[in-house]
Amino acid sequence: MSSTTRIQHKGQVTIPTRVREQAGLSKGDVVEFSYQRGKIVITPKVVIDRSKFPNADDEYTPAQRRLIDARLAESEEDFKKGRTYGPFNTADEMIAHMKAALKKNASAPKTKRTR
Repeated sequence: MSSTTRIQHKGQVTIPTRVREQAGLSKGDVVEFSYQRGKIVITPKVVIDRSKFPNADDEYTPAQRRLIDARLAESEEDFKKGRTYGPFNTADEMIAHMKAALKKNASAPKTKRTR
């Protein structure tokens, strides 16, 4: 779904009601803006109020946190280099893509493992 709106004074833009509802956005929500492949992308962000969860940082050990951070950095690098799939307009499109990838992998020549 797409909508058109006008950029106002100081660069302000109103996100159309239907788009906000589809994205589950409401007043006070935090969003991130980025410019990717010629498009402005607005991504909803989850903000955790640390005052409500004082021990939230204790959930992982330092070693687990380093591993998580490394994997997130790798994922972000993949995204920046365009190693992504989609976007898909529907769940059915995504499922069709996944099934096609499975078929492709199944038909690929197998290499024998040596023991």
